[in-house]
Parts: sequence; structure tokens; C-alpha cells
Amino acid sequence: MKKLMSGWLVLSLAVLVGCAASTPAGVGVWDVEMNTPLGPLPATLTLNADGSGIMGSDQLGEAPIDGITYDGNGIAFTAEVDAQGQTLVLEFSGAVEGDSLNGEFGSDFGAFAVTGSRQ
Repeated sequence: MKKLMSGWLVLSLAVLVGCAASTPAGVGVWDVEMNTPLGPLPATLTLNADGSGIMGSDQLGEAPIDGITYDGNGIAFTAEVDAQGQTLVLEFSGAVEGDSLNGEFGSDFGAFAVTGSRQ
């Protein structure tokens, strides 16, 4: 009986360690389209497990992303982009389902939808 209980304890600890070490669902490189007030804007999001990343597009250039938070399938972060000489703060909130990403960016101009797929 003692060996059985020890075995269950070891198995439980192994499962917990495995869960804690898993990669967040949102980690990866994403091709996204932002539906801005000026029309669709394609971009690429690179989201790293350490909470860093890069957002880039032909029109906005590249902007570093810091402070990415992962909560299960949920993702949130803030990025500052240069929009024709003005700094625009974009606050993303969304979720991953498989290789699809859906969410929205909040900005001074209101919220706009974001959809994407993992590369």
C-alpha cells in the first residue's frame, strides 16, 4: 500500500511539472489582419514564451512588444506603434483556438477586430 501511494505521488508531481512547463498556446508567429478605421491592415505578430515579441507591418514598421501575458488560451499585450509620425498605443486582448487567433486592439480611435493564423 505504501508503494502504491508513493507511486501516485510521483505520478501526480510529474503531471504537475509537465503542465507548468508547457508552452503557452499563443507562442509563435502569426499572420494577422487588423480591421482599422482606415481599412484592413495586414501585420505579423511574433509572440515569445518569455513575454516579449515584435509586431510588424509594411505601413507601421516594427514595434517591440513587452509584457505579453498568457492566461490559458487568452493573450494580452500593449504595443506602441508609429502611425505617420504619431505614437499610437494599441492594447490587444484575444484568444487562441488551435492555429487561429481572434481578438481586438483598443486604441484612442476605438477598438478594432483582429483575426489571424499561425505561420
